[in-house]
Amino acid sequence: MWVPTLLKAIESDMVAAGLRITAEDIYSINNGSIKDAVVLFGGGCTAEVISGEGLILTNHHCGFGAIQRHSSLEHDYLKNGFWARSRAEELRNEGLTATFIVRMEDVTARMLEGLSNGLSEGERRAKAAALGEVIAREAATGTHFKAVVRPFNFGNSYFLIVTETFLDVRLVGAPPGAIGKFGGDTDNWMWPRHTGDFSLFRIYSGSDGKPAPASDTNVPFIPRHVLPISLDGVKEGDFAMIFGFPGTTQRYLTSGAVQYVMTTQAPIRIRMREASLAVIDQAMRASDKTRIQYAAKQSGISNSYKKWIGELRGLKEMNALERKLELEAEYQRRSKDGPYSEVLGSLQKRVQDQAPYAKARDLFNELLSGAELFRFAIRFKTLVSEADTLQAKGKLEEELTRLKKMVKDHFKDYDVEVDRRVMRAQLPIYAAEIDPKLGPDWLKEIDARYKGSTDAFVDALYARSMLTSEKAMLTWLGSFTPRSAKKLAADPAYRAAMDLLASYQNKVQPEQARLAEGIESDMRSFVKGLLILFPERAWWPDANSTLRLSFGKVEGSDPRDGITYKSFTTLDGIMEKFKPEDPEFDVPEGLIALHKARDYGRYGEGDRMPVCFTSSLHTTGGNSGSPVLNGNGELIGLNFDRTWESTMSDIMFDPAKCRNIAVDIRYVLFVVDKLCGAGHLVEEMSLVRRPVQQTP
Repeated sequence: MWVPTLLKAIESDMVAAGLRITAEDIYSINNGSIKDAVVLFGGGCTAEVISGEGLILTNHHCGFGAIQRHSSLEHDYLKNGFWARSRAEELRNEGLTATFIVRMEDVTARMLEGLSNGLSEGERRAKAAALGEVIAREAATGTHFKAVVRPFNFGNSYFLIVTETFLDVRLVGAPPGAIGKFGGDTDNWMWPRHTGDFSLFRIYSGSDGKPAPASDTNVPFIPRHVLPISLDGVKEGDFAMIFGFPGTTQRYLTSGAVQYVMTTQAPIRIRMREASLAVIDQAMRASDKTRIQYAAKQSGISNSYKKWIGELRGLKEMNALERKLELEAEYQRRSKDGPYSEVLGSLQKRVQDQAPYAKARDLFNELLSGAELFRFAIRFKTLVSEADTLQAKGKLEEELTRLKKMVKDHFKDYDVEVDRRVMRAQLPIYAAEIDPKLGPDWLKEIDARYKGSTDAFVDALYARSMLTSEKAMLTWLGSFTPRSAKKLAADPAYRAAMDLLASYQNKVQPEQARLAEGIESDMRSFVKGLLILFPERAWWPDANSTLRLSFGKVEGSDPRDGITYKSFTTLDGIMEKFKPEDPEFDVPEGLIALHKARDYGRYGEGDRMPVCFTSSLHTTGGNSGSPVLNGNGELIGLNFDRTWESTMSDIMFDPAKCRNIAVDIRYVLFVVDKLCGAGHLVEEMSLVRRPVQQTP
């Protein structure tokens, strides 16, 4: 995952692999380049600019939240899809942003000059933040840009990142769910894959081309670079590269940290999510209303759940723990009595000491990510505990207005009975796994008052709490005074949520943070030692949601004994999986007709319609929606997943096994144009065919 400012250093390697443009064409400060067509979509995905009128392409699952919020029983865009036939029909999305990178600059020397070795980790962090703020302010002053200095390699290096964020991003098109989510949870993280995982949005700007709040007076954004789209397709062995915003990798974890992931963290997360999904999936199958309400929630819970299962399996198959131990033994041998000889022992001790608190943190996070009652209750904490202060500062009405809207939004996509059953499913796991010394006091109440029955405790909370009723909450907020805050403060679910939060903040977080500071300091030294002691290896910074490029080639894999994955899938495979009325494998009638007639227009390959392909590109969460490009910098695919055997790549990347999955851009265009009748959008794009080179 190469930092784009360093591409010139590897340009010859990329050219040898098949790149036919320059590093400057990919990343340039002074001229429009590919980086100017790559967008941080919202807070956690990537998108790319595909027209001169601000049209951007990303994954269906990245746009899923927006699609879901616009959906209802009357307008079921999740099931039927959505297509704006004119600019006036494009749908606004409150809070959705699109961010471009203006430039990145290595400021390591300036930062480290101000960070002396005698600082504690807390002091160092504060000093680094202050220095970074000065550098960022200098870069952004006099512009409408934003800037931040981000640490890389645990603070061994620093980059200034200048960005431009657009605030008006509108939904333009989404395929039917039977296209965008074809295969559902069954196929998620799997190969072969046949999912048309895409959606289309448009960026709007002020009339001056600069970011502006959403408004009827805004105009389609005119970009600095638009990705041309290749209709030539791809074949086995072709050069490929991906440009996007990968979220988080952990390739420098020590053996102790990997052991914690494999023996504690992953199993707990998997059990907790398995429990909640069993409830939610059943409820969604039973009701269209619940299906729409919980679609985005279920997708988020399930995606990580299945990923962690694959990651755990992959780490075991790769003997990750043994390989880490071998690396550490060699690290100790090479460091001898040098400056890095003691850091590994210190680091392993801190990781071991942190494990009980890390487990409590993971249990807390998983409990809050399942049932919504406690999470909902916590959102009223400021109002209940600081009502007098808010009133004295004249901010009470503003807070009440915000909370009223939040309550309406919450109950729009909430079913109290589903939530109660999720809590009943998860709480026994939490209660059995949490160290009583680190958990909430109500664990004792379950034993004493409810004879150890977590079900009875949960049923009592939901039966007696006003937090389960939209009417009760809006009535309370509508007549709120600081004195009436006592009513919610006495609510059993609110009290339980506050006890849970306090136990985490008082018993877990402080020690977790103290040990984390030491781990951060040791990791900085450990990683610096790796760079110095192993110069023959290629090291790149962990992903941290900043712009990165990975290159490789279109290729299949042999992930396990007796199994070979080919590189491509086609529409024929969709029809093989087709199960009428099945929520995961149903197929739109229009697609069946087009397949039967082999009517693929200019997007097919004879009587075949390509759908997805795999390539050996290093990706992770955040790369969803990233453009997959050929050697000419033309769009050939839209990244949306990894194979299940690749999910361990966040911790240990194996180029022989790890494959990313992309939807072929020709299938995207085929669905937009031939199936959904939105050819007017294709007309905005720059489609490219290159002459076939004759062999002498």
